[in-house]
Amino acid sequence: MPNDTTTRWTVSVSKDTDISVRSFLAQRGMKKGDLSKFIEDAVKWRVLEQTMAEARDKFSDLEPGELDDLLEEAVAAAREETSAKSAG
Repeated sequence: MPNDTTTRWTVSVSKDTDISVRSFLAQRGMKKGDLSKFIEDAVKWRVLEQTMAEARDKFSDLEPGELDDLLEEAVAAAREETSAKSAG
């Protein structure tokens, strides 16, 4: 039965990578179907890592104090927005 929340990918990896990943999963008691979950988690972490690196680059010209002020302002605004949504 197809699952509407997933998409099937066809990917190619080296034989060494295939063996390494499958051995890694097997050593931890994971089954063949766990490969998809492992890949999805790895992709999410890689996307997050690259997004964070891009953000760091964009703010690299700010002094640490300026960056702290900017972050505090953003957190305060997010908290205010969350409070307004939960009150209304």
